Amino acid sequence: MLTTRFQKALRGLARLARNPWLLNHVLAADETVWQQQVLNHNTHSLTPAGLPIVPLSYFLTAADRTVRPFAFRDGGSLPTDLLLLRAVAGRAASCRYFEVGTWRGESAANVAEVAASVHTLNLSAAEMRAMGLSERYIELHGFFSRPLANITHLHGNSATFDLASLGHFDVVFIDGDHRYEAVRTDTRRVFEHLVGPATVVVWHDASRQPGQPRWEVLSGILDGLPATAPGHLVQVENTLCALYSPIPLPSYGANPLADPSPSFEVTITIRQNPAS
Repeated sequence: MLTTRFQKALRGLARLARNPWLLNHVLAADETVWQQQVLNHNTHSLTPAGLPIVPLSYFLTAADRTVRPFAFRDGGSLPTDLLLLRAVAGRAASCRYFEVGTWRGESAANVAEVAASVHTLNLSAAEMRAMGLSERYIELHGFFSRPLANITHLHGNSATFDLASLGHFDVVFIDGDHRYEAVRTDTRRVFEHLVGPATVVVWHDASRQPGQPRWEVLSGILDGLPATAPGHLVQVENTLCALYSPIPLPSYGANPLADPSPSFEVTITIRQNPAS
């Protein structure tokens, strides 16, 4: 029996090697399973198209027009994601902002322009080395955020770090490991320790592209979100972000084939970074 199963597995791998497009079917099947797990919650006005949508423009003011820094490099956020974070943080007086996942420090540096204080938590260099990550990859963490005085860099695993000692924040951005269990744990712990009555929570990569839900991440969010949380969970249009608001937001059903309105005008200015 074991030999037969092993032979079937080898044949399956050989088929994938000859026909890589078959992997799309495997991934699609997984997405269907995660989607069904999300829809089983039957809460937050979920539909097969995802969470209800709130326009990005709802959060913006006339002053919310600039994103800086922005690297246009792999693994980062969309400009609209960063604009959302800046706008939400800018609404809170003397904003205290916390994020899980530092990477190059683009989100932390963007928010630092409008927030009183920024805390960013990432695995330590030793933990990343233990995972086999390269020294250059480790060195790039905090590239934009390290020079800024109002940013505190915390190091540790978000699943075990002492969050309780930090107090409540006005805005929390969850952008760490995007696998189900990590999203669920980060969500649960953030709401347990960092979320107060007025806290806004934003999750990155809740969509693969704007309008295309990432069902595994949504499943982790919903399974980690306290059942007693009274706020409104939405997808922010034109971003990859899901957002929890303590107050109801104007929203409408997701429609991936809606007209691309509004559209945006983008002006790019090249800035030379100081030597790190």
